[in-house]
Amino acid sequence: MQLNGTGDAIDDHEYPATTEELIEEYGDRTIELPNGTETVGDVLARLGPETFEAPEDARFAVYTAVSNKAVGRVGYSDRDPAPVGSPYTPDAVSF
Repeated sequence: MQLNGTGDAIDDHEYPATTEELIEEYGDRTIELPNGTETVGDVLARLGPETFEAPEDARFAVYTAVSNKAVGRVGYSDRDPAPVGSPYTPDAVSF
């Protein structure tokens, strides 16, 4: 994920700051994701009204609110087996 300078702008913003203030200031900036792009406004709008006390809080909010365009294969995990009935369960193979 590339914030394209948005991370630095968020760090320089005056805090505390609300979601609304950050959307107004940086909402039109584009974040590049592995499978497309999103605007900061779209990402922060998913959070609803919040108040961020520090730049790290706002930056982490952006990181955690991006859509599934930020992940490789949706539903993929190399650690846990897929639950029964999941559309991500691989087809059974007979040896």
